[in-house]
Amino acid sequence: MKFAIIKERKNPPDRRVVLSPSKLAEAKTLYPNSDFKVEASDIRVYQDNAYTSEGVEVLQDVSDCDVMIGVKEVPVEALIPGKKYFFFSHTIKKQPYNRKLLRAILEKNIELYDHETIVNKEGFRLIGFGRYAGIVGAYNGFRAWGLKYDSWNLPKAGTLPGQEALINELNKIKLPGIKMLLTGSGKVANGSQEMLDAMQIKSVSVEAYLNQTFNEPVYCRIDVLDYNKRIDGQHVDDVFNFFNNPQDYESNFMRFAKVTDFYIAGHFYGDGAPYLYTRTDVKSPDFNIKVVADISCDVDGPVATTLRASTIADPIYGYDPQTELETNYKDPKAITVMAVDNLPCELPKDASEGFGDMFLQHVIPAFFNNDKEGVLQRAKITENGKLTEQFSYLQDYVDGLE
Repeated sequence: MKFAIIKERKNPPDRRVVLSPSKLAEAKTLYPNSDFKVEASDIRVYQDNAYTSEGVEVLQDVSDCDVMIGVKEVPVEALIPGKKYFFFSHTIKKQPYNRKLLRAILEKNIELYDHETIVNKEGFRLIGFGRYAGIVGAYNGFRAWGLKYDSWNLPKAGTLPGQEALINELNKIKLPGIKMLLTGSGKVANGSQEMLDAMQIKSVSVEAYLNQTFNEPVYCRIDVLDYNKRIDGQHVDDVFNFFNNPQDYESNFMRFAKVTDFYIAGHFYGDGAPYLYTRTDVKSPDFNIKVVADISCDVDGPVATTLRASTIADPIYGYDPQTELETNYKDPKAITVMAVDNLPCELPKDASEGFGDMFLQHVIPAFFNNDKEGVLQRAKITENGKLTEQFSYLQDYVDGLE
């Protein structure tokens, strides 16, 4: 079996890679009968000679390999027929902008495995960049606060070498006695919490957060049953009751919005779930949030202040609650929004190392143990020019009927 780390060809350029030089060296040791190659690249966070120094061959042409491994979508013209491909295809939610890509994959008889569809038997994702989105998102949120109030001027995350450097910068600032709210229970929120804890910000309970005042900065991390309640008033402790019956719930987020200064959105939002807060909610004089770091970045959705995704180059904008329009984030009436949707790109080396750990643990072994855990079978979107059974719901999307 021949594996290739392919060059990233999408614009804007992405410097991340699925397997770093050290991870490829580890893979070669674990699977000596396999062949790992790297397609030459001038944008990758690791230079080509970092791979060759680990004994990995770097080539201009890797078309003789069987498995092509990348991060972002591969342009249609660069797809090699008959190969197996791993990358984020952004097609499984029927994204209109990638319909042609999925059609081309089918026409070229490519086996597509999307990083998002690599899940365990329970359906939970095994790999992803979520932790690093949370790390950078929290940092960017503090940077946005400093710029809004001229309190401090943190350097952009992308100019720093890694998480440790981000933490060092955060620990130079002096926070006011603000209340910070973090939503989410997964890897994104975990990454953000790492940063809050590294700053030694005090974590408080929901009850204390809602009812007490503090002379120091504090944060509270909440999950879906904290910011949603059943419409019938029934008390439920089982989150799966919410996941399976979102229509039976309504948002209870405003009780947090009344006392929150800085909000970090690190949750996953499921279709049909109540919005956390609406544009009407934001108009309320009780709405106290001043800065939103929306890592989840569902545009015009559950976090109503997120009008659009922002960019690494220009990450911050303002939301005017009364006009519901974008404005200068320094405007005293504006809520400052940071909603970059590709945050891990700002920490390419750390993100690549962490992603490689997971890929080497969960995916590569499946090629050598007859896929005994079913990882490849569950992740496979296309095969023999057709959609696999579990992804047959995409047929209308491919046909242009949706």
